[in-house]
Amino acid sequence: MSKYYLFFATIMVVFMVSSCAFDVVRVKQIPTQLEPVNDHQDQWVLNKDIKVKLGTGYSRTLKAGTAWKLVGKTEHGDVYRTKDQILTVEGSNIYEAFIVVSDGYLVGFYLPAEQTFSPISSKKLLAIEK
Repeated sequence: MSKYYLFFATIMVVFMVSSCAFDVVRVKQIPTQLEPVNDHQDQWVLNKDIKVKLGTGYSRTLKAGTAWKLVGKTEHGDVYRTKDQILTVEGSNIYEAFIVVSDGYLVGFYLPAEQTFSPISSKKLLAIEK
């Protein structure tokens, strides 16, 4: 009877270990300081959809017609947020995100709760209307 008990216990341990395992997909995050801006006049509207690959296996689409308003600056670029679209960055966790723009290009995301910058693999030119 102990032979069956050992076999059953081994099967249960293998099952429990394999069922708990999952792939951890980390979002690259660089600690950064957001310098809030007092001048909230800098805003624009995105003219066409922009699909962004996050480097985590997930992608996001910034929707045409969304209005973006400057909320701050970082060493990586200007930080904009919108009220027209819920924007998140996703890996094994999901993070609220604002976009970071430098010289007219989307270069990454600012994650406000984490106070970090998450770069994208290749910058995207934004078609905007002021």
